[in-house]
Amino acid sequence: MSGEDVAGSPHPAPDVAPSPAGPLDPWPDTVRWQPISRDLIWVELLRLAAGLLVVVVVLAVGWVVSGSGLFGAALAVVLLFGCLRVVTIVRAVHAWGYAEREDDLLVRHGLLVRRLSIVPYSRMQFVDVSAGPLERAFNLATVQLHTAAAASDARVPGLRPAEASRLRDRLTALGRDRAEGL
Repeated sequence: MSGEDVAGSPHPAPDVAPSPAGPLDPWPDTVRWQPISRDLIWVELLRLAAGLLVVVVVLAVGWVVSGSGLFGAALAVVLLFGCLRVVTIVRAVHAWGYAEREDDLLVRHGLLVRRLSIVPYSRMQFVDVSAGPLERAFNLATVQLHTAAAASDARVPGLRPAEASRLRDRLTALGRDRAEGL
């Protein structure tokens, strides 16, 4: 080398263009994502606990009755799965979001497989609001959008009932207005 440092070289490094947004984050600066209620974590954890309880009791009884170590190993695997599922539930709830735009609703969710659904208001056929017993206990509801194509249906869980009603009414009104223009 001639002793000249890289910074003083006559050939500057080429400009690096900023990487384009990925297909799941196409509008990072223009979209205001709304999070869902974190209380959905408790709903999902209780559902998990109920399912795990049944499996653990069956495996524990099988282990006690048979004395087989296979039941004990299965029990350990199920408990490990439960611990991992707790972590994924928390992260999955944090991944949910929705954004209302002028002509469509965006819904995103997913950890391993991320999903972004774009539902044009003009394509909506009807909007459902539902709340199961656990959701009602935590004062939550789910808004489900239905379109002509079943694959394009989207849902937004973990909304407070007032927000679910507001979103339902707004989506219904926008869907009606956009459909009239077709």
